[in-house]
Amino acid sequence: MGILTWTWILVGITFALYIGIAIWARAGSSKEFYVAGGGVPPIMNGMATAADWMSAASFISLAGIVSFTGYDGSVYLMGWTGGYVLLALLLAPYLRKFGKFTVPDFIGDRYYSNTARVVAVIAALIVSFTYVAGQMRGVGIVFSRYLEVDINTGVYIGMAIVLFYAVLGGMKGITYTQVAQYCVLIFAFMVPAIFISFQMTGNPIPQLGFGGAGEDGIYLLDKLDGLSRELGFHEYTSGSKSMIDVFAITVALMVGTAGLPHVIVRFFTVPKVKDARVSAGWALLFIAILYTTVPAVAVFARTKLIETVSNAEYAELPEWFGNWEKTGLLKFDDKNGDGVVQYVADNSVNELTIDRDIMVLANPEIAQLPNWVIALVGAGGLAAALSTAAGLLLVIASSISHDLFKKIIKPDISEKGELLAARFSAFVAVCIAGYFGINPPGFVAAVVALAFGLAAASFFPAILLGIFDKRMNKEGAISGMIVGLTLMFFYMAKFKLGWLGDKPPASEWWFGISPEGFGTVAMIVNFVVSLVVSRMTPAPPENIQELVEHIRIPSGAGEASDH
Repeated sequence: MGILTWTWILVGITFALYIGIAIWARAGSSKEFYVAGGGVPPIMNGMATAADWMSAASFISLAGIVSFTGYDGSVYLMGWTGGYVLLALLLAPYLRKFGKFTVPDFIGDRYYSNTARVVAVIAALIVSFTYVAGQMRGVGIVFSRYLEVDINTGVYIGMAIVLFYAVLGGMKGITYTQVAQYCVLIFAFMVPAIFISFQMTGNPIPQLGFGGAGEDGIYLLDKLDGLSRELGFHEYTSGSKSMIDVFAITVALMVGTAGLPHVIVRFFTVPKVKDARVSAGWALLFIAILYTTVPAVAVFARTKLIETVSNAEYAELPEWFGNWEKTGLLKFDDKNGDGVVQYVADNSVNELTIDRDIMVLANPEIAQLPNWVIALVGAGGLAAALSTAAGLLLVIASSISHDLFKKIIKPDISEKGELLAARFSAFVAVCIAGYFGINPPGFVAAVVALAFGLAAASFFPAILLGIFDKRMNKEGAISGMIVGLTLMFFYMAKFKLGWLGDKPPASEWWFGISPEGFGTVAMIVNFVVSLVVSRMTPAPPENIQELVEHIRIPSGAGEASDH
């Protein structure tokens, strides 16, 4: 059977599974819609968290970034994985003990202020929409290749699917759907990696294979360094980023992870405080399976790509090249008219344009694996993008319906009315997310990295100080969030999006830090502003200080708090 047939079969089966689970686990109350009724077992929550966390950026883009940037791409691996440890140790158990539905809910109550709640809602919406744009783009890329439709049509199909199970199932439906999606995405990522590792090095374990030697006895990384040098690219195993930028990006991704509202809300779905820590541990294990395989997939894909296309006759290129050309994500421009592909670092000579988001998806085709494996990767990419998109849409819906409607605009709204508002908010959010998927501000992982910067600049200091600093008051938290978010948004607009005139070159970056890493600077500014303002204004009320003490006390930590 052909790739298209296999794709329809595998995507059809997995989508039927997701929709079936959404119908079976549909939410009947607002608590089930927001936090799945608070009764999800830790191991299942760990699996759902891993699926929520491993988005299109992790599945599709991460190996693509590493394959093109080599050593420099390792900042994403370190930052995103390290952030999970930070979340498990510093935030998850305390937030679970506080026992609220959402991050704005925590900030609104901890800082005894509806203004703080509104600022947190705005931050949650900005972060979530920035993040979800990357997911919808990922969905479009997968559909465009595997179902042979254009990217925009792919985005529309993805919108329809997400809308169905996010609006119907709420967090309860999404949680159990994400367990299935984790199984699909991890199987889809590992099967081709194992195949290709064995094919290229004789070792079926990808994590060991990419450090081994091929049939010619040359170590794979040495071979890739040699190929890169020949074509004028910098050595794969050496970095080109400055140390301060590497540090800033890693920290921004770490604290951004710990401040991501759609990940934090997962820890409100378990029965007890202890379960929050346990499920974070399970999630880290499930995530590590994919993240330790990414460097291997990147090396395999980059080596195979160069060996296949560099100095090859265009007329004799394999079928996969033509398939990806149709999507517009791979382009050959025969500048000298000799019919031979010149793939080099010098842009004046280079004839090949490759969208780095295709590397994982194209990898099985480049390696000439069976059609069912190629289609499986497509189904895995969709599972990764859709699982995260659903979690983000739920954050957006709950921020609007619970934190704005229920808490501020209409406190006497009925349970049924709140549920209706949440579902309507999810519908509007899907439409906006679709727009960003069709008109994205950059390739998937870069867009997602900016979302982490925004989360680091806004949420992380307010949450951390809210847990560990009794003296932190509403004035400090509100000032810090507004300053941090504004600074990060300005830097993004100027240096990444070019909204404030011509986009300046990298030589003009402040402190030599890229937009992806500037969240670290904005976060530090947020901390400083928060602490200074809080010390110059009245202390929080006694009951709030007692509440902070209560969150931190481990006694009775096995029980959920009524606060």
